[in-house]
Amino acid sequence: MRFRAEQHLRRQLDFQHVRTHGRRHDCGAFMLWYARQSAPVPDVAGSVSDPSPPSADASSSPAALPEKKLAPARLGVVASRSAVGNAVQRARAKRRLREVFRHHQTLVPAGHDLLLVARNSLNRLEYREIEQRFVTACRKIFPSAQA
Repeated sequence: MRFRAEQHLRRQLDFQHVRTHGRRHDCGAFMLWYARQSAPVPDVAGSVSDPSPPSADASSSPAALPEKKLAPARLGVVASRSAVGNAVQRARAKRRLREVFRHHQTLVPAGHDLLLVARNSLNRLEYREIEQRFVTACRKIFPSAQA
């Protein structure tokens, strides 16, 4: 699966929301923060859907009501100079964490935001070990998500 543009945490407010309202799980080489998404979901055209109830002349049958869409799981990756090292080491750490998420994004249910904070030991681990730690954490945090 691809790591699409709408799956990236971009705004500072989104990062802050995950840190302030979310929970964390220590995976050793990285910290996994998770929280439900707070922002309304934009539709295909890019505009935010109106949360107001349908008009009185609209049919009240369940088929006429718009379905509530959950946004895909989003990811933000943080690798600071003090925690990870120089630019090359930070880029490698972020690239590895994004790749792990890309391969196992089905373990994270829609409507959730993840924040992966890299530590210095991340680049000393084999990719398979990083992958195993991420999968174990996701299965513990989201037991009902599909594999």
